[in-house]
Amino acid sequence: MSRWRALIWCVVLVVGLPAAAGAQGFKWWQQDRFKTELGLTPEQSVKLEEVFQGLYPRMTGGKESLDRLEKRLSALIAPGTASEAEVMKLVYEVEDARAALNRTRTLMVYRMHLLLTPDQRVKMKAMHDRWEQERRKSGRQPGR
Repeated sequence: MSRWRALIWCVVLVVGLPAAAGAQGFKWWQQDRFKTELGLTPEQSVKLEEVFQGLYPRMTGGKESLDRLEKRLSALIAPGTASEAEVMKLVYEVEDARAALNRTRTLMVYRMHLLLTPDQRVKMKAMHDRWEQERRKSGRQPGR
């Protein structure tokens, strides 16, 4: 169970910190603080970037598709004249697009997780815990 807990914390960190860092993303593996604290090797940094670059086109395409569908859904709902069936059809498309994007993001995080040593995963969780504690103290919400 602790192995899965560590993976979940890694997912939270890799997904959560980028949201907090802004819309352009946050390549934590390129930041000196992370390199130093985690003891990332140059080879790990390169491999982490390769994972990111390999899935980034799919993620950006998925995000664009999701945004487009959400806009269509809002436009459909706004006048209040669409049938429930029409709305639900588009809701399913929106949620399918969101799920596909989340699957891709999770795959990326898992591939990154595999590149870290067990000790680095522990350190990553500690960094996340500190970040989360600071966020709570300041009242900031992720992605805002």
